[in-house]
Amino acid sequence: MDDAAFNTESVASDMLKSVIERLERVYEEIDGLKAGAKDILAEAKGNGLDPKIIKKCLAIRKKDHSERMEEEAILDLYLQALEMSS
Repeated sequence: MDDAAFNTESVASDMLKSVIERLERVYEEIDGLKAGAKDILAEAKGNGLDPKIIKKCLAIRKKDHSERMEEEAILDLYLQALEMSS
């Protein structure tokens, strides 16, 4: 193997190791954040709030107003078709 090929492989190997190590750190942080979110939801539940509804509220808040309105209209239409509308 010539020096150029060895250097290229070494650089690629170093780059790969760097990427893997950075991803491992990010995933560790994500795990910590998920644990923090779980603690917050447990605290909310302890204070009488419903964690499932809180999660739904979060999902709704991520959407813009027009997207929410369209989904609500379709949901209402489906519920009417199933005779489940109030």
